[in-house]
Amino acid sequence: MKDNLHPKYETATIKCSCGSEFETRSTRSAMHLDVCNVCHPFFTGEQRIIDTAGRVERFNRRYQKAR
Repeated sequence: MKDNLHPKYETATIKCSCGSEFETRSTRSAMHLDVCNVCHPFFTGEQRIIDTAGRVERFNRRYQKAR
């Protein structure tokens, strides 16, 4: 086998946008996540609708017109 073929496997710090951090092992030293198991609605049990540019309201208006 060739020497120095595989990348280094080191301790990595994972940071989420909600503020939680945890350590694991990876080939990258640091990673940033948008959603983790602390803030994801599936794990928290709460449903949040993230409305970007009024899409939810636009859908509701179109749905009301169809009725």
